[in-house]
Amino acid sequence: MSVIVDNDNFDKEVLKTNGIVLADFYSDACRPCRSVSPVLAEIEEAYGDKIKLAKINVNLDAKLARKYVVGAVPTIVFFKNGEESGRIVGAADKSEYSSAIDKMM
Repeated sequence: MSVIVDNDNFDKEVLKTNGIVLADFYSDACRPCRSVSPVLAEIEEAYGDKIKLAKINVNLDAKLARKYVVGAVPTIVFFKNGEESGRIVGAADKSEYSSAIDKMM
């Protein structure tokens, strides 16, 4: 199950997590974000406890968006063991997200 992340729990939920975290920087008003959300839910279900999906609303947590240089949404930042391992900017299909995860495993 995805976790809502903000500035207060980002370190705990993303940086201090062993394994792979997909940090989904999104906005509720963003149409591509709404189309990516169910794709990410499918990926989360397919990978089970091998990944964590962290949802970060850039409108509520602009500080995190600035810190991670998120200039467009959706942006998925991939973390492995607390270190950024890659990112996908803009809407992508399921295979692109899966491929990025598989490379980190």
